[in-house]
Amino acid sequence: MNTLPRFKHSLSLLVLSLFCAAAPAHAQYVWLDEKGVKQFSDQPPPASVPKNKILKAPGVKKIDPAPQGDAASAEKPEAAKSSAPPSTADRNTEFNKRQKEAADKEKKSQEESKLAQEKKQNCQRMRNYQRTLEDGGRISGHNDKGEKIIYDETRIAEEKRRVREALSDCN
Repeated sequence: MNTLPRFKHSLSLLVLSLFCAAAPAHAQYVWLDEKGVKQFSDQPPPASVPKNKILKAPGVKKIDPAPQGDAASAEKPEAAKSSAPPSTADRNTEFNKRQKEAADKEKKSQEESKLAQEKKQNCQRMRNYQRTLEDGGRISGHNDKGEKIIYDETRIAEEKRRVREALSDCN
């Protein structure tokens, strides 16, 4: 009947040994490699890693990667940040920027297409007007007062010159 106290004693020893075995797992080292990427390990970093690149070691609260007085060391963590993977906010900002650029490009393309269509229509009108001028016969128009007038030969020659200038921009 003494098996219950023995069982509790054995269980206590087992739990205690598990805690002791798990303690080294909490001993984590964190350092920046030569590319500025954070490395995590339960083993100490290689001897080639300078002390100012070691961010965390067991038994030390926090290791300052860049002492305040050292300007050269202060720039290196900044370089490490730039080579680190972008955060979700950075990726979202980049995505929104690409979306806006695509929308602007699409809008510009539509405007260019509309202008090209208008130019094509204007060129067609000018060709039709040129045929009318070349056919001969009476050509009429309106003066500044809105009165109907008949063009004389000088006015028709001037209109033909203007139409040729306008059509020089057409294909």
